[in-house]
Amino acid sequence: MTTLVFGHKSPDTDSTGSPILWSWYLNEVKGEQAQPALLGEPNTEAAFMLERWDLPKPQIIEDVAEDAPVIIVDTNNPAELPASINSADIRAIIDHHKLVGGLETKGPIDITVRPLACTATIMVDLMGDDAAKMPDAIKGAALTCILSDTLEFRSPTTTAHDRAVAEKLAAELGLDVAAYAADMFAAKSDVSSFSDAELIRMDSKEYEVDGTKFRVSVLETTAPGVVLDRKDSIVSAMTDVAKEDGVDQVLLFVVDILNEEATLLVPNDLVKGVAEKSFGATVDGDAVVLPGIMSRKKQIIPNLKV
Repeated sequence: MTTLVFGHKSPDTDSTGSPILWSWYLNEVKGEQAQPALLGEPNTEAAFMLERWDLPKPQIIEDVAEDAPVIIVDTNNPAELPASINSADIRAIIDHHKLVGGLETKGPIDITVRPLACTATIMVDLMGDDAAKMPDAIKGAALTCILSDTLEFRSPTTTAHDRAVAEKLAAELGLDVAAYAADMFAAKSDVSSFSDAELIRMDSKEYEVDGTKFRVSVLETTAPGVVLDRKDSIVSAMTDVAKEDGVDQVLLFVVDILNEEATLLVPNDLVKGVAEKSFGATVDGDAVVLPGIMSRKKQIIPNLKV
């Protein structure tokens, strides 16, 4: 039976590329049948990766069948996974986020959770010497994942090991890291075709803080003005998105990759309080700039207070 490999909902580059990476390894090295899948449409940067390396877009699934063999990557949070995940046969988890709890398995499984910036880095490590067998397209996917999750080594989640793996892959592919990353970020910044609701959900995760449910959305871009010019309509859409998704509030951080700062939209007093209590910010208006804030995983989620 074919094992489905997938990451979290609202798939970013790592949750698109890592299932492809690990499926290749299982199929071509371990001799096990595996197939990558997505829990939604990939973002523009992930779509760039698929086109640049001529990789087929994985199938998009809504749920998983009972007892279906699956491998979960780039998350361990049931809220980011299919509704029936605990009825599936979870075979392994490969992740770089904190443990959340709530997943149930049919028996003992392999779990690898490491404090690295990217799931793809962990996978290259797990492959060991077999990583040398990766074709260029798979190496390209791994490189794209690492550069995305580290924001070309700008993110505070970046480790020396992430950087070393990425630079080795780039050298093997004959790519200039800065030039390739610029192409990636240009693709990520092209959000003109997305509705306000799609922008809010594009790279977002649900978290509860002291009984308040948030959808924490991050838009990483080299052209923040393109998003902020739509501020009024995005703020208006937040109410509908929150209601439809069953959360109390949307928090939207527009991360300026080049200037290494984030702008948090402030539609109401609740978000104003979050900005002041979580980041020590002084809020005057409907947006506030947070210098140095780049990472949802390391800087935003751990500091959220209401």
